[in-house]
Amino acid sequence: QLQLVESGGDLVQPGGSLRLSCAASGFTLDPYHIGWFRQAPGKEREGVSCISSFGRSTNYADSVKGRFTISRDNAKNTVYLQMNSLKPDDTAVYYCAAAPTRDITVPMCVITSDEYDYWGQGTQVTVSS
Repeated sequence: QLQLVESGGDLVQPGGSLRLSCAASGFTLDPYHIGWFRQAPGKEREGVSCISSFGRSTNYADSVKGRFTISRDNAKNTVYLQMNSLKPDDTAVYYCAAAPTRDITVPMCVITSDEYDYWGQGTQVTVSS
């Protein structure tokens, strides 16, 4: 049974920080690209960041560059999203997702939803004063 569980979402003030976690069960995350996506009410799901299999590279949406950092802890089978300098526009349900490596020689990941096979249930992030 392949399962991803997000946690760490909360209500924070603008300028605050949160760290989201994506924990896997039923499989090891090492050979998977892991993406973070978010969806606000009435808006389309948006790619936020990804980290490639075995942590070889990362990718970020322009809207979060310099503020968010993605990382993975192999021992804990968990991927993190550190979010700093949060803005009200960051308010959304955040999802993590996993995609099998298609070509081990290409250490890149993309934040396109169609590339990811397994999804978590989401965790709510609210940024408001």
